[in-house]
This record gives sequence, structure tokens and C-alpha cells, in this order.
Amino acid sequence: MRIISGEFGGRRLKAVPGQSTRPTTDKVKESLFHMIGPYFDGGHALDLYSGSGALGIEAVSRGMKKAYLVDHSHQSIKTINENVKITKEQEKFIVWKKKDTQALENLRQLGESFDLVLLDPPYGRQELEQVVKQILDYQLVNDRAVIVCETDKDVSLDFDAPTLRFIKDKIYGTTRISLYEKVAAE
Repeated sequence: MRIISGEFGGRRLKAVPGQSTRPTTDKVKESLFHMIGPYFDGGHALDLYSGSGALGIEAVSRGMKKAYLVDHSHQSIKTINENVKITKEQEKFIVWKKKDTQALENLRQLGESFDLVLLDPPYGRQELEQVVKQILDYQLVNDRAVIVCETDKDVSLDFDAPTLRFIKDKIYGTTRISLYEKVAAE
């Protein structure tokens, strides 16, 4: 596993030991970032089920100003911190050991808002409809923000949100990447 492109491109990342996480492959990660626009001009990213931190680190490498890397697993947090050190720019990352709903509540209290949200929860415990609803209700995304949902290929998401527009999805092996954009309320 490596950082594909940008400022930190080519650096090797560590995977979380064991079978508790399912890292996004380099091929899927590269395709994902080409789908959402390969590079960014600033902005904040939220990698809510961060695992190794690879997606959030890739976003910063490609131009995001800052990323929150959140996971509730002790082993994942240890790996994320090791991977953030590889960038030699730790100040661009905020690493939290929290459950998803707790992190979202804390972000709401801080008044944070994001331009990119990366959601790749464990396939067996996906409740993305509720998580995205909470993100929208808490106003954690800016207009035109992109929300990326990585799921099992057989999962079909249905968001009942007038401010969320489906962009596209693509299947890679057993993985489905679905993209949504936050639009202004009418």
C-alpha cells in the first residue's frame, strides 16, 4: 500500500495488522481520486472509518489542507499515527480514536465543515444512510462537498435528502464506490 500521487506520492504506508480492516487497494484508491478530481486546491477532508488512514492521507497529498482521520480501533489509531509520521507533515492531520457518531457530534460542536467526506465502514456494520443523515443534519459539509461511500458491490444506498445529489458509482471487484455531492437547499 502506498500514497499514489501528490506531495507524498510513492511513500509506502503500513496496513493495520490482522483481518479486522479491509484496506482500499491502490487500484481502487487511484480510480476513486480520478473520479472525484485528482487534485484539490485546499479544503478539509474527513476520513471517518480511517483504518490505516490511507484515503485521508492521499487526499492531503493531493492538495487538501487538513484531514481528520477517525477510527475507534486502538490498532487502527496506532497504524494511522505511524502513517501520518511518514508524511513528515503531522500538523495537517487530526487523529481521533472515537466511534463515528461521537466524532460527528464533536465535529458539530467544533463548528467544522468539510469539502470531502470519505466513508468506508466495515462491510458487515454499514449504516451509511444514518451516518450521512447525521452529517447533513449537523451541517458538516460545505456546498459542493463530495461524499464518497465505499461499500460491498451488492449494497445500494438510498439517501432521502434533497440537498444530496448522486453523481455516479462504479464497481471494482467486490467493492462499489458511490459519489454524492452536497447541493444548496432550494
